[in-house]
Amino acid sequence: MSARRLGRDEIMSIKVLHERRRSNRGIARDLGITEGAVRYQRRRGFPPEERPDGRRDKPSLASPLSAQIDALVRHAEENRNREEPVRPANILLVWEELKASHGYAGSYQSVRRFIRKRYPAPPRRPYRRVEMPPGTQAQVDWKETVRVRFHDGLRTLNAFVMVLAWSRAVALVWSERRDQSSWHACHNAAFRRLGGIPATARIDNLKTGMGWGAGIHGEVNRSYAAYARALEFVVDPCPVRHPEAKGKVESRIGHLEWLFQSLSRMSFGSLEELQAWTDAELATWASRAGCPATGTTVAEAHLLERSALRPLPASLPEPFDVVAERKVSWDCTIRFEGRIYSVPFHLAGRTVEVRGCAGTVEVWHDGALAVRHPRGTPERILIDPACYEGEARDGRLPPLSPGRLAQRILDLAAQPVQMRATDYYAALVAGRKEVA
Repeated sequence: MSARRLGRDEIMSIKVLHERRRSNRGIARDLGITEGAVRYQRRRGFPPEERPDGRRDKPSLASPLSAQIDALVRHAEENRNREEPVRPANILLVWEELKASHGYAGSYQSVRRFIRKRYPAPPRRPYRRVEMPPGTQAQVDWKETVRVRFHDGLRTLNAFVMVLAWSRAVALVWSERRDQSSWHACHNAAFRRLGGIPATARIDNLKTGMGWGAGIHGEVNRSYAAYARALEFVVDPCPVRHPEAKGKVESRIGHLEWLFQSLSRMSFGSLEELQAWTDAELATWASRAGCPATGTTVAEAHLLERSALRPLPASLPEPFDVVAERKVSWDCTIRFEGRIYSVPFHLAGRTVEVRGCAGTVEVWHDGALAVRHPRGTPERILIDPACYEGEARDGRLPPLSPGRLAQRILDLAAQPVQMRATDYYAALVAGRKEVA
């Protein structure tokens, strides 16, 4: 029998049964508790309301500094416009100030007990429960450091969880990292599993989502903002210290504990195998679990909500960890990460969005991919001749050809046989004679 805290009624029952001369074993059997718990309560000898509190009349170590504490509390609550000081929201700051400025040697708990006894509790604000319409919101969060056994040993993974607020449909995507590109990749995978893109995504104030600040006063980081623009959804960060603002994903992660516990009894050959097993388990769960918004199963509600989601584009954005804006030079190039990349000529003089993906650099303009180059190459200049070709477009004429001689050199360089300077010279002279 596992140990647990006895309730007031159980403690009173022990007293009454003991007065009726019941044995410890009989009392334990009648109440469904251990005999040791009965002996412990009999040794204490008093029911809860009659037990003396040894600390009740004991003077607090913080009492000699009551005037200083009053001043600190008033300072902490000076913007509340109250005549009577209210218990401060952060007692830790009061304790640290007492140690630093008044040489207080007592513990944090002594200050906490003193303030809780001396001042009334601050007012509490209940929160509003909101049920969002279909297709309007997904809530997103991580379940971190999940230990999973693979055939080659244990690995620590992260579970990315996305929940549709109306139907409660769940997508869980496993990831080895929680960096920016993994954040985008997990979004892609979750949107595919949910069958569309909601109007908003409610997120916590995490680094891959927020650039600076938090909540409505913060700013979404540039990479995630660019990703959201590409898929046309709005990022909705939670208020600070209000996890209930995304309570559906918070509670769902807690309810998925059965799935995380099942992993301890299993072993997988690969991350793909683990993901396939997880998808199947969640599909089975959705076919049985109820949706409170509709009274149907989660699977049936999800089918209804899919029609309200924005359809997936033909190709989701490749995950990227860096995004920047660059103005295209009139030689049709941009600079990014210490390298020079060519851009289609019709974008010369215009501002483009540059994304650093896993192995490529993508240049976007007006929501369309303009050109893609390999990323992190030894070469510092990457020129695609196709960027300079084509018909006049958007008020831009194609650049002039490099000239007959320069074009001849480029054609020779494109041949599979490597040539030396003298070979180029001989070929160019021969070409001139042929033209003559």
